[in-house]
Amino acid sequence: MQVKKFETTVGGKKMIAEFTDLAEQANGSVILRYGNTAVLATAVMSGRTRDDIDYFPLTVDYEERFYAVGQILGSRFIKREGRPSEAAILSGRIVDRTIRPLFPAHIRNEIQVVITVLALDEEDPDQVAVNAASLALATSDIPWGGPVAAVRIGQKDGQTIINPTYAQRDAAQMDVLACGKDGTVNMIEVGSYEASEEDVASAFGLAVEEHNKLLVWQKQIIAELGKTKRSAEKPELPATLTGLYESEFKSKMTPAVFCGVPNKDAIHALQDEWMKRVGETEELKELKGVAKRFLEEKVDEEIHRGAIEDNKRADNRRFDELRPLFAKAGGISDILHGSGIFYRGGTHVFTALTLGGPGDSQLVDTMEEQDKKQRFMHHYNFPPYSAGETGRMGGINRRAVGHGALAQKALEAVLPKVEDFPYTIRLVSECMASNGSTSMGSACASTLALMDGGVPITAPVAGIAMGLMTHNGENRVLTDIQGPEDEFGGMDFKVAGTRKGITAIQLDIKLDGIPVPILVEALAAAKVARAQLLDVIEKEIATPRAHISVRAPEIITLKVKPEQIGLVIGGGGKTINGIKDITKVDDITIEDDGSVFITGKNGTAQKAASMIEAIVKEYKAGEVYEGEVTRLMEFGAFVKIGPTKDAEGLVHVSEVAPFRIAKISEAVALGEKVRVMIKEIDEKGRINLSIKAIDPEFASRKGLKPSQDGGLTRREK
Repeated sequence: MQVKKFETTVGGKKMIAEFTDLAEQANGSVILRYGNTAVLATAVMSGRTRDDIDYFPLTVDYEERFYAVGQILGSRFIKREGRPSEAAILSGRIVDRTIRPLFPAHIRNEIQVVITVLALDEEDPDQVAVNAASLALATSDIPWGGPVAAVRIGQKDGQTIINPTYAQRDAAQMDVLACGKDGTVNMIEVGSYEASEEDVASAFGLAVEEHNKLLVWQKQIIAELGKTKRSAEKPELPATLTGLYESEFKSKMTPAVFCGVPNKDAIHALQDEWMKRVGETEELKELKGVAKRFLEEKVDEEIHRGAIEDNKRADNRRFDELRPLFAKAGGISDILHGSGIFYRGGTHVFTALTLGGPGDSQLVDTMEEQDKKQRFMHHYNFPPYSAGETGRMGGINRRAVGHGALAQKALEAVLPKVEDFPYTIRLVSECMASNGSTSMGSACASTLALMDGGVPITAPVAGIAMGLMTHNGENRVLTDIQGPEDEFGGMDFKVAGTRKGITAIQLDIKLDGIPVPILVEALAAAKVARAQLLDVIEKEIATPRAHISVRAPEIITLKVKPEQIGLVIGGGGKTINGIKDITKVDDITIEDDGSVFITGKNGTAQKAASMIEAIVKEYKAGEVYEGEVTRLMEFGAFVKIGPTKDAEGLVHVSEVAPFRIAKISEAVALGEKVRVMIKEIDEKGRINLSIKAIDPEFASRKGLKPSQDGGLTRREK
């Protein structure tokens, strides 16, 4: 094997790039190690140009491997990897969103980047994957504008950590993954607990510093190993095409783009007219894909030019102006545990809340996490009718997973602690109409649904999408991008949070990179917009409702000692299953620490709780019970005072009356109910009971008299 190694240090750990002939058929490949985590990145470009498509055909696949963690995972019946987990889809999207803007958009050769996780320790593979993809592409002959670098920034109690481990990320108050090149940023993922704009901006600046170090290292590698890039010259457009545009369509472009309405109807009409004329022109009939892309570029140019030169937006709003807002909490049906509807211009989202018990949580079992119970889920649906289109229904795609995860991340920071609210929470956002940033609309609608359902969130969350227009070296930040600005703008910068701070950020761009000062400007504008959104939400519902829906299950929480768990479960689950059968409770979940969660309706949970409390009860002297006589012996009677086998005590014959009686059978009978008091619990845990201590008149009511022989037992005689 031919091996060439390059080494650097990031965040105090070694990063080693190994270039071998292991995947020699790929255009470019590298094994990148960081700590004990290793990923293989490969890049392949097809030699055939596809003339049947009008888009850039890039595919990024992120492959999880169970062997990477040294375990045989999977189900009982299937031990090999199946379809990608949501975590793998999100990781693949991170790589895709980072590298995609740096390809020449006119390429029609299929390109595939595959990230395979070979070994996984405590280091996050996402930042390793981005850096590996960058090296594989940059050293290959595939045309690409990299390299790029990725780094994760963690912050806890004012301490900053470069590339934190999983454990450090779990404890962090802010987690930032940023990718970029040459002093700019081109992809961001942030999850935080109401971080300030200043702290987030500081993390961006630190990330760029780390990027610059990594890029110096990558460029040294490229200088030594990089292949000559294939030609990627943009084809020269036929004069007939440019002439048709100049003569018939250039004058129509500005009125179509800046028509003053919040949709793309005028642009679509112009595109339809353009394609019709192209089809009617003999020399252009075979160039429909080229022609379509040409006009899209002209729309792109015009929307940027108009923003900078004419200070205009497509719908005539001010650059910092939000579209009309509407919020409604509840009102769909009492069947739902909570619901919310949120409008921001032409983007309309409905979210439904469902509450369940701990047993309804999702079990996450992936390469990175095994047997993790996920108690909060946000799912996102984007049906074709939301964009006025027809299309396939059912299933999920990468976009739906990504948008759902972003809104989920935005809301996680304000959820109540499990010990205060032990419910499993599922939100489903249905995008009913789309005209820009349905993910942030989902965050707003989900906040309404949570508060309508009585979930005691610590603060409402709202999100907004910021955009960017660039022209002749000038930049203009836009608040609340819609239709054309979303499709043709240079930046989609989604920021969600509370009045106190930021909870989630996601950045996608179509440019090579965005300077940090522009992102800081966008953060400030997003904060102002977020306050306006929260005003509308809080006007509709200021705080979570006092009670959850009557249709939601009741959850009662108990705590037993870990050594009592087996007692509650019983041999083969006999005890706990018996409780379920008797009470008709929905579910009983017992955690390893002894936490017991009982889920039920119509009082069933309380009934089951009482039975469990009786099972684990620790008896004390002086307590009084009504028990049943279970056995009669010569020296006394055994009385059962609880449901377990151990909850049985002895009433000695001397503890029945203030005088001695001849036989215990004269006082009590099998099956009789008697009141008893615990006299003592001896050193062996045996319970000694007394009737006379709690009921001195018991003997006289029974008509008992002192024994003729003084009440001596046979042994005493």
